[in-house]
Amino acid sequence: MHSSPVFLIEFGCIILGLGLLGRFAGRFQISPVPLYLLAGLAFGEGGLLPLGASEEFVATGAEIGVILLLLMLGLEYTASDLVSNLRTQYPAGLVDAALNALPGAVMALLLGWGPVAAVVLAGVTWISSSGVIAKVLGDLGRLGNRETPVILSILVLEDLSMAVYLPIVTALLAGAGFAAGSVTLAVALGAAGLVLLLAVRHGRHISRFVSSDDPEKLLLVVLGVTLVVAGLAQRLQVSAAVGAFLVGIALSGEVAEGAHNLLAPLRDLFAAVFFVFFGLHTDPASIPPVLLPAALLAVITALTKIATGYWAARRAGISAKGRWRAGGTLVARGEFSIVIAGLAVTAGIESSLGPLATAYVLILVVVGPLTARWTEPAARWLTLRLGKAPRLEDAGTGTAIAEHEPLGDQDTVGRP
Repeated sequence: MHSSPVFLIEFGCIILGLGLLGRFAGRFQISPVPLYLLAGLAFGEGGLLPLGASEEFVATGAEIGVILLLLMLGLEYTASDLVSNLRTQYPAGLVDAALNALPGAVMALLLGWGPVAAVVLAGVTWISSSGVIAKVLGDLGRLGNRETPVILSILVLEDLSMAVYLPIVTALLAGAGFAAGSVTLAVALGAAGLVLLLAVRHGRHISRFVSSDDPEKLLLVVLGVTLVVAGLAQRLQVSAAVGAFLVGIALSGEVAEGAHNLLAPLRDLFAAVFFVFFGLHTDPASIPPVLLPAALLAVITALTKIATGYWAARRAGISAKGRWRAGGTLVARGEFSIVIAGLAVTAGIESSLGPLATAYVLILVVVGPLTARWTEPAARWLTLRLGKAPRLEDAGTGTAIAEHEPLGDQDTVGRP
């Protein structure tokens, strides 16, 4: 066991470093997420100065960070909003799965890894990072944008799909029979359905139970309920993130607003710890051998994610700017992709799958916040350059007149 002074020094340096990186990112008006990840990579396994004493605490903090990120996202919307969005956006979920899972499966088959590895890598490339995207939406001030419910609907559909996908993958990796796999799948689906039913039908009672005029009591009860539900969900093979998100949507009114204000600082702290932890457990030496296929897969699936978001936002009636923002925001992969790859590595399916998945996620988790910010301006610039109309010179004034107007706006609204 490491000594307490060493732990305090290490963890204090992590927090101080995160604060300085956040200030640096703020100065240049970029998301600090890529900087957090690169810092973790530099001080993790095989990095410049590996940490040891605070590793276990950082791991726990990272898990709490993901849970708080999804809880805060859930607080932005009511249960009726969720049901309405899922009903209208399920075709986007199907398009998302088809466009983004297929490249991973094809890549695994081309590399000769076999059908089980193909199913695993399909999941790695399919699922966007709810944690990274939640952080990016907050950093860029887009939680009130009209395209944000479309983004959240796709993320929720992906997370809920994991309740089906993960038991299937687990059964395939373990070589379990049909009966055992069916039982695992039934338990996962039943647990997810029960939590969603409670959130939709009894959200008012839950809010009344949690409500308190004392900020301290409200904070403790909300945080406690969230962690318990997340833990139970994970115990039943459902994502802890899904459980936290559903707790958030179950709370409404003044309770949701009060909890949001109280939890925001905690969310920012533990979310930053999560991104550092992700980098800490990546050995830089394992990346170069698989960098080329990982980069190729990253480029392909970044484009398919942008196409997914654009199509879904267009279907929802969002203007061109919002469509590009939706697509760019969905590019990042993260926590779920690593979990899926980790299952395969533990089962010993394919030794190169883990490093490839790590390199792939590192590329997109760094690129994702950048595409979220710059996809729409880049698309607007490209549209104006390629579609630039002949300019008509007005004989009387000498003023140049273009035939085409710039892309539309009207993309922000209040809480749905």
